[in-house]
Amino acid sequence: VGPAPLFAAFLQLPARAPHWPLAPRTMAAADVFSVDTKHDDMIHDAQFDYYGKQLATCSSDRTVKIFSLENDTPTLISQLTGHDGPVWQVAWAHPKFGNVLATCGYDNKVIVWKSDSRQGGEFKRVFEYGEHTSSVNSVAWAPHESGLRLACASSDCTVSVLTHREDNSWASEKIRAHQVGCNAVSWAPMAVDESGAEALRLVTAGCDNLAKVWRYQDGSWMEEAELAGHGDWVRDVAWAPGLGAHGSTIATCSQDRTVRVWRFADGAWTSTVVGSFDTVLWRVSWSLTGNILAVAGGDNKVTLWKESLDGQWKCLANYTDGARAAAEGNEAMAADSQE
Repeated sequence: VGPAPLFAAFLQLPARAPHWPLAPRTMAAADVFSVDTKHDDMIHDAQFDYYGKQLATCSSDRTVKIFSLENDTPTLISQLTGHDGPVWQVAWAHPKFGNVLATCGYDNKVIVWKSDSRQGGEFKRVFEYGEHTSSVNSVAWAPHESGLRLACASSDCTVSVLTHREDNSWASEKIRAHQVGCNAVSWAPMAVDESGAEALRLVTAGCDNLAKVWRYQDGSWMEEAELAGHGDWVRDVAWAPGLGAHGSTIATCSQDRTVRVWRFADGAWTSTVVGSFDTVLWRVSWSLTGNILAVAGGDNKVTLWKESLDGQWKCLANYTDGARAAAEGNEAMAADSQE
């Protein structure tokens, strides 16, 4: 079973960038727009690039579409065909590496695409990874400080970490992450360890009802912590951006109809249940400041949550309508930035 379809509101609530529905940077904060993608089947993911000037979408119709948002008018500029099944997720790399996009799908493939301005900006397949034996459900780029590095979570229970090398080849490592399938992966913000060296960490979500924290140490990936608390598949996981308290914060959502926010303190991870839901939960997403959490569920609703000073999570907005969602989401972000 692959990821759920991305719900109807998503095209008016711009999708994760990298993990939060923000309006494109080229548009005014209160603007709302929709995109007729003309996909022939369910849309599973959509992401803006770093500058909010391009939107990538993917679908069960096996295609990836890229839209230019120059002049605030969505224009289809490329349709990528390379997958042999539904495409579950797209992820833009940091622009320091060029115009690079990763995609993954039910066909067990991960494909990295890059556009070349010398060839009219056309996207070309520059790398394909086919070593997974089951659906690849999630892809996520590491913090750009660590280089061009991609994590890929698969139903075959493993996570691949693909690293681009100076000779333009790719190195691959595999983590046996979960006893059952792996649904999602998210990177920690870049940090340094006690010796001053860069510390690479990521978190995975599995069908074994667990999330797991992994750390790259002495040339290999080591399990650092097991986050147990959900009673069913953990469908998504999101490491909050930023350093300090937010740099040690993870959100998970599950088929058990709960969202948990995990914090690391005094040498251990502990969790708090966020809100109350009556449906399976599919996606969690942090704002860029790590202060607001978005949750999407099987009832086609998106809710925004913020932690109050007394440690309680309060719902800022609860909606199904895309236009109202965008307006309320922007208002919540504006209020947050003034605090």
